[in-house]
Amino acid sequence: MITLAHIYRHPIKAHGSERLDRVALSANATLPWDRVWAVTHEGTQDDGTADWARCRNFSRGASSPQLMAITSQLDVSTGMLALSHPDRPDITIHPDTDGDAFIDWVSPLMPAEGRASTRLIRADSAAKGQGLTDNPEPYVSILNLASLRALSQKTGRDMSVLRFRGNLWVEGAAPWEEFDWLDQTITIGGVRLAVEGRIDRCRATEANPQTGKRDTDTLGALRDGWGHIDFGVFARVLNNAEIAVGDPVQLAP
Repeated sequence: MITLAHIYRHPIKAHGSERLDRVALSANATLPWDRVWAVTHEGTQDDGTADWARCRNFSRGASSPQLMAITSQLDVSTGMLALSHPDRPDITIHPDTDGDAFIDWVSPLMPAEGRASTRLIRADSAAKGQGLTDNPEPYVSILNLASLRALSQKTGRDMSVLRFRGNLWVEGAAPWEEFDWLDQTITIGGVRLAVEGRIDRCRATEANPQTGKRDTDTLGALRDGWGHIDFGVFARVLNNAEIAVGDPVQLAP
C-alpha cells in the first residue's frame, strides 16, 4: 500500500520548511500558506506582487545555499512566523510588517559575491490560490521516498527530504513510480489530483539542510544514474478536501 508519509509547506519561498500532520486542500490552488511570501534581490525585475513571477526574481537556495538550513513555523491564527538557522539567533516576525527585521536577520546568510536580498514581499496571487512556487500553474508537488533512497544510494549519502522543498511525500511506491502517474489521476485520502508534469531540479538540492553547505552533486547523480535531472511530479488539486499523514495513495478508478 502507498501512503502519504509527509506534508510540508514553505511560507517564505526558499526560506524555511515546516512539517504538517494534515492540511485542507482546495481545487486549483497551491498548498495553503505555501510560498505566500518571497524575498526580492538587487536584480529583481518582477516582484510577483501582482501575479506569479519566475524564481530568478527571488533569493533562493540555488545561489544562496545557506538558506537551505532555515526552518520555519507559521502560526496561521496570528500570522507570526518563527525562523531558525544554525548560524543565526532564532527570530519571530510577522512577514507583512517586519520585513526590515527579516532582511537584517537573513542578510548574513547571503554569499558576499551574490545579489543582496532587498525586500520581503507578499504575492497578491496567493489570495487567488497561487503561491510563488516555481511553476506558473497552481500545483502541489508530490515526491517519492523510494526515489529518494535510490538517489541516496547513488550519491553514497543519506539525503534529507528537505533538500527538495516538496509538499507531499509518499511511501510504499517503487522508485520513480511517480513518473508513471503522469497524465493520470490519483487520490490521497479524499482528494483527487491530476498529475501533469515532472519537476526538474536546480543546485539548491546540492546543499545540506542541516549545515547550509553544498556537499552532494545531486544533479550529476541524477544525470549519471537516470539520464535526467527530474525529481518528483506536479499535480493539480481537483476537489476540496482534507488530507492527513497516513492517508492511502492510489490511482483513481
